[in-house]
Amino acid sequence: MGFDRSMALASSALTALIPLSILMGAVLGNFVHYDAAERIIKRYNLSGAGATAVSSLFSPAEGTSASLGIFGAVFLTISVLSFTRAVQRLFEQTWDLKPLSVRNTRNGLWWTLGLGGYVVVTATVSALFGGGALGLAASVCQVPVTAAFLVWSGWILSAKRISRPDLLPFGVIAAVLTVAYSVGATIYMPRLFNSSASRYGVVGAVFALISALFAATLVMVASAALGREVRDELSRIRQGHRPSDHEVRRQWDSVVEQARSRWRTARKQVSHHQIRGSNH
Repeated sequence: MGFDRSMALASSALTALIPLSILMGAVLGNFVHYDAAERIIKRYNLSGAGATAVSSLFSPAEGTSASLGIFGAVFLTISVLSFTRAVQRLFEQTWDLKPLSVRNTRNGLWWTLGLGGYVVVTATVSALFGGGALGLAASVCQVPVTAAFLVWSGWILSAKRISRPDLLPFGVIAAVLTVAYSVGATIYMPRLFNSSASRYGVVGAVFALISALFAATLVMVASAALGREVRDELSRIRQGHRPSDHEVRRQWDSVVEQARSRWRTARKQVSHHQIRGSNH
């Protein structure tokens, strides 16, 4: 369930963000310096084949400009709204809400604008504090911004059906886990981009991007589930509900038995592989 939802989010993000990034570069380039490819290259310290593939992926074809026709505008709008609805479904399913689908389009558009503002703010923070080892200083400084944006995201995309205090555990957990993801991505992504681009060219950069997006969305999905559990537990504590000692012992015994069962299964699989290896 979590992996399927993460892959759906990553696919929607990839479809929407690449054309949107190219268009933003063309529009904002008249006012400020904005280059999506340059941001990715600097963020993951890419060089060689990886940097070349990313530049090719986010740049218009040579001799053309990133203009937007009627068909392109329709496609871009559908892609962006599809992504917003995918994020919306994450909150609806996690908090057991009735799906609103296209009826929440206006809030989806507001969220898209908020996402653009969040990108600008985090890019500014990265530019100011991104010089440290693994970009850790910038990631830590972004924690309150990320937490606030994610709490607002759940509130607006749920059509204000989830209160912001109820979303606070999710926002804090996701913001902290995002720091861990950011550090891991800084270490691993340059190798993935360069190796994929060396083998497959621009398509390799797409593979690397979908991998990065999948890892990021997996963090969001896990954080949403964990945040909901923390919120429910805090609500039970505030209401004075406390499980009996017998219930706590029963749940603990169940967890221990599941762990033992998985350990026995893993040992059997290892023994089976060792026997097959010795026979060969």
